[in-house]
Amino acid sequence: MSRSRLPPHSTRVDGTLFMLLVTRMHRWKTVALTTAAVLVGLAAPTLTATPASATTTAYDSTYYKNAVGKTGTTLKSSLHTIISTGVTKISYAAVWDALKATDQDPNNSSNVILLYSGVSRAKSLNGGDVGDWNREHTWAKSHGDFGEVVGPGTDLHHLRPADVQVNSIRGNLDFDNGGSAVTNGGGSTVDSDSFSPRAADRGDVARMILYMAVRYEGDDGFADLEPNEKVGNGSNPYMGKLSVLKAWNEADPPSAFEENRNQVIYDTYQHNRNPFIDHPEWVEAIW
Repeated sequence: MSRSRLPPHSTRVDGTLFMLLVTRMHRWKTVALTTAAVLVGLAAPTLTATPASATTTAYDSTYYKNAVGKTGTTLKSSLHTIISTGVTKISYAAVWDALKATDQDPNNSSNVILLYSGVSRAKSLNGGDVGDWNREHTWAKSHGDFGEVVGPGTDLHHLRPADVQVNSIRGNLDFDNGGSAVTNGGGSTVDSDSFSPRAADRGDVARMILYMAVRYEGDDGFADLEPNEKVGNGSNPYMGKLSVLKAWNEADPPSAFEENRNQVIYDTYQHNRNPFIDHPEWVEAIW
């Protein structure tokens, strides 16, 4: 049988020594518990998504100079002024040719890349027949009832080429997770009240929707567009679900294709930018 060892140079266990041992054991136990708690805290996984990392762009000291450093409604208001000033608007007919430039396949200059499906299709196949691509309003034009009017109805920052049939399936549905696979949808899914793009397009969709919410604030004769936490928004000027769009923005950062598209729109067509492509972290800063 093993025996407890006394402290060095001790030969007896009287009341005083017993209390000393108890005190030391208590201290050792406290230290052990504290250390274990620290280790558990270090090992515990986070339950919240990591916000998009702060970015810097060549436009921060010029185009975005009145927005940098702000948050919340102040940031949203500043961005609204920035992206609504000096904008060139185009006709709905002109959107056809513009999309052939903004969404050109980087590997085939004769094609465009289609939203939702990711298919590369000939630029010449624009139209309304099966096998064609048409002009998809990512912010459904019925949500706010702006139709195809010059302004929100022709804003290239939310208009994308999409397969005619896939576009028809999306219709004017709000965005949410879940659903069944869309035929020829590249991984997109749909249910009775919502649509979910393929994973590679989810961040793009989120940033386009939130651009529209900042660009159109009801001060230009059009509806005040806002994201909310609902699906089935119908003709109301809302688009959901905000929490899902925020998660998509985090999970699918801006791609080189998306950044190039933003630049082409700025340089050649509208002369304004989607700030959430340049600064995806501003989504969390506002909402």
